[in-house]
Amino acid sequence: MQSKPTTIKEIAKILNLSPSSVSRGLHDHPSIGAVTREKIKQLAKSLNYEPNNAAILFQKGKTYTIGVILPELTENFFSTAISAIEDEVLKKNYTVIFAQSHDDFDKEVRLVDKMKNQRVDGLLVSISKDTSNFDHFEKLKAFNIPVVFFDRIPPFKNVHYVACSLENATIKAVNFLLKKGHRTIGMINGPTTLFASGERKDGYMQAINFNRLKFDPTLVINCDLTEEATIDAANQLINHRRKPSAIVAFNDYIALFLIRYLKKLKIADEIDVVSYANLPIMDYLDYSPIASVEQYPYLQGQKAANILMDLINSPQLENQAFYNTIVESDLIINESKSD
Repeated sequence: MQSKPTTIKEIAKILNLSPSSVSRGLHDHPSIGAVTREKIKQLAKSLNYEPNNAAILFQKGKTYTIGVILPELTENFFSTAISAIEDEVLKKNYTVIFAQSHDDFDKEVRLVDKMKNQRVDGLLVSISKDTSNFDHFEKLKAFNIPVVFFDRIPPFKNVHYVACSLENATIKAVNFLLKKGHRTIGMINGPTTLFASGERKDGYMQAINFNRLKFDPTLVINCDLTEEATIDAANQLINHRRKPSAIVAFNDYIALFLIRYLKKLKIADEIDVVSYANLPIMDYLDYSPIASVEQYPYLQGQKAANILMDLINSPQLENQAFYNTIVESDLIINESKSD
């Protein structure tokens, strides 16, 4: 059987010293003489002593760990953001605990509680599609755990966040379709609980109104981001009295659900689709959106991680102005599809 790890108390007993003296000796404290320090280190080495890092970190009041809660780790957007987060926090000797809410509000609440119990020094979050109550994040203030939201963010300014300018992105997308000659444009939007859904709708309305067209609210259909809901939204638009010749989809996954359904109906060539996220796989598909909004997930993850590190290392910043960081988006046109 493997013996238990050697403790400072055991070394202290052998050398007839106090545990605190042994601890100071191991850390080269000047209050411990050079000869005694050497005896302590030699004995510790011979007994294969390993410091209790958890106890050391607890004494420092830090665990050098941050938590990250995302809807789905398998989504390309979030996996790219994760790479940026890891790259940034590793530079500062932090480790990362990842968790998935699977777009489930109750699970998100449980995960926040677990992260608190793990004593993470801070938390990065992209909220679930059903999150409309933020009390579970407010409770973290009592434990001095700063939170930075990114991509999917709460609908108010008194939080720290990094997000893409989706309103401007949608204006670009709709203007692009209008320049192609489309006059009836539909939108399959996300859940109304998501702040990003409101941004998309606002951008859509602004572009329509600016171009002196009449905004028709029945051409904007909300869905819960599932394939079934996407198909239902598609049917509403296809059977609309003003059947759209183009559709703006909430993201590339919704666009793929939509295009697959349009292909099944043999009308994929009749409706242009624009979406968000600019997934790399789109370049390899026969049917794909004619344009997609690049939201720069690596940059978002990078900025969010750096803000969190600032808040952790300078706690006084938490009580000052909030970090509200906007990353500008770009509409990436699929040249092979946009002719």
